[in-house]
Amino acid sequence: MPHGASERAILLAPRGRDAAVAASVLAESGIESIACASIPHLIETLRGGAGFVVVTEEELLTADASPLFAWIEAQAEWSDMPFILLTKRGGGLERNPASARFLGLLGNVTFLERPFHPTTLVSLAQSALRGRRRQYEACARLQELHEGADRYRSLFESIDAGFCIIEMFFDEDGRGVDYEFVELNPAFVRQTGLTDALGRRVREFLPDHDEHWFDTYGGVARTGEAVRFESYAQGLDRWYDVYAFRVGDPAAHRVAVLFNDISPRRKMENELRELTESLAQRIDTATKEREAALAQLHEAQKLETLGQLTGGVAHDFNNLLTPITGVLDLLSRRYGSDAREARLIGGALESAERAKTLVQRLLGFARRQSLQTRAVDVGSLLDGMRDLVTSSLGSGVELRMRCDSDLPAALVDPNQLELAILNLCVNARDAMPSGGVLTIAATSAALSPGEVPQVKPGVYVRLSVIDTGVGMDEATLSRAVEPFYSTKDVGKGTGLGLSMVHGLTSQLGGGFRLTSAPREGTRVDLWLPVAAEAAVRTRHHGADEPMRAIRQLSILLVDDEHLVRSATAEMLRDMGHIVFEAPSASVALSKLPGLSLDMLITDYKMPRMDGAALAEHVRQLRPNLPLLLITGYTGAGDTALDLPRLDKPFRRADLAEAIERVVDPRSNVVALPRR
Repeated sequence: MPHGASERAILLAPRGRDAAVAASVLAESGIESIACASIPHLIETLRGGAGFVVVTEEELLTADASPLFAWIEAQAEWSDMPFILLTKRGGGLERNPASARFLGLLGNVTFLERPFHPTTLVSLAQSALRGRRRQYEACARLQELHEGADRYRSLFESIDAGFCIIEMFFDEDGRGVDYEFVELNPAFVRQTGLTDALGRRVREFLPDHDEHWFDTYGGVARTGEAVRFESYAQGLDRWYDVYAFRVGDPAAHRVAVLFNDISPRRKMENELRELTESLAQRIDTATKEREAALAQLHEAQKLETLGQLTGGVAHDFNNLLTPITGVLDLLSRRYGSDAREARLIGGALESAERAKTLVQRLLGFARRQSLQTRAVDVGSLLDGMRDLVTSSLGSGVELRMRCDSDLPAALVDPNQLELAILNLCVNARDAMPSGGVLTIAATSAALSPGEVPQVKPGVYVRLSVIDTGVGMDEATLSRAVEPFYSTKDVGKGTGLGLSMVHGLTSQLGGGFRLTSAPREGTRVDLWLPVAAEAAVRTRHHGADEPMRAIRQLSILLVDDEHLVRSATAEMLRDMGHIVFEAPSASVALSKLPGLSLDMLITDYKMPRMDGAALAEHVRQLRPNLPLLLITGYTGAGDTALDLPRLDKPFRRADLAEAIERVVDPRSNVVALPRR
């Protein structure tokens, strides 16, 4: 619509001189307006676009306003038309209780008592226009999201790899016995030849399907552990390269399967082996080289898929972990006195923390984590970590720390840097099975052009982690930072530690270098950018250390996920706070006028109106109300990052610490990451 129509004022004041006066005042401030004689005329004019509506109280009371209220309810999801209601008595609910009815019917409404001052009208009009412009921006973002969904569907339909989602069925012993095809793409049909598989169970049309497929997919559905393998499908007489992982609610037992028909390759390999038996050694060498290249290709395909899905998976996974971690934390506090219960709950908490760490590492190597950088005194940070690092290393490793006295502050995310240091220390410990010396040094270093590849010249804080362990040969060193590459035994490492550290330094704009030799130990150097301002020293406490008591607060908690909201509310009540719950931003805004609050805690990713938009509304209504944003994953560069934020999943101590920082800005408490 034309720019003027989208920001014009529509006046419904057919009686008296209100319309003429308002039009004159708005015109002087540069706001175009149009007067309407009736509610039907107003609705017709609204279809041409408007920035806000000025309407008199008596017109709504005397005329049939139901068509207007129906139009308001039928607005697009992005639209919340601002109304300025001219009243005979005071605009507030205290002086004019009758206006409460219009607050619920008109929604986005402000009250203006007549006779009004021109400056007041202009101020309300400009505020309404600002809000309306934000709605237009939201409309544009929604359009982009819809276009993105269409592009995703187009990609899903056009990729060469077969893709399907199956639902597993189990017998009484928990063994997978059948599965049904829930969704599939055209490449699935091309690669399997199954034209009518959608909605059917596999045993209906492949009765001789090998049992190992049911066992494999059943294990993925039960445990959530992704698998990659190549296998022969007897019922289809084809070989497939398969990557399978669980999707959605674990209780739904759904598994996504990405695969390629590799039958031609398998056939070719068999023929080559039969034809070249006399050249066994050459064939063996060539096959190994080919398999190595294919393995690298498979890893690259997996990384590309994971990179695309990491952000969404991180958000959903952290939302799933939040109620688990929160409730286990509460159970630990209440029933931790019993040794058996404490051991069981502690084991569950440790598993949840490992899952949280895995998500952080995935985001780290994909360079999609949301960093909260600030000026950090690296020497103070290392000193605060000394006990934690010492306990992680064990008695067989001697820890030495060295820091320059005049070390400048580094511009880093302190929590992510601590996690990176712990990863490096654990790697060093595992490389020194017979004990040794681990040195952590922080110095100021000036880099010349080209000294560290892809790092700009300048002054940096160089953080070095040096061990006296077994070291690495050239082949291992060349692959050490590859994601999922690990020399540790199965179950003792994910292969993401060094990838995460490398990804973190790159995202910070710094540098990474790994040097090692057999029997000469390993050295990891991180170049961290120097901050423009001085660091603020912080005091550290462990995750289980009691926080100082905070006065009882009245808190409005907003989260569209019922389990997350319930668990968070229980943690807050366990701290002694009064909690009001809301399942959406709109419900929270409707409750806000009737509540006396000390704080608002809101989720970020919510339908219709997210936490950042809700915070903007609340700041207009209650500019001094403390706000805290809780999020599973926002994404790097997100506009909501300027709000105080707590990442999911969190425990009671994390939540208490975040509340203290928001309610008491003078607090400088920072918790060490849990092991």
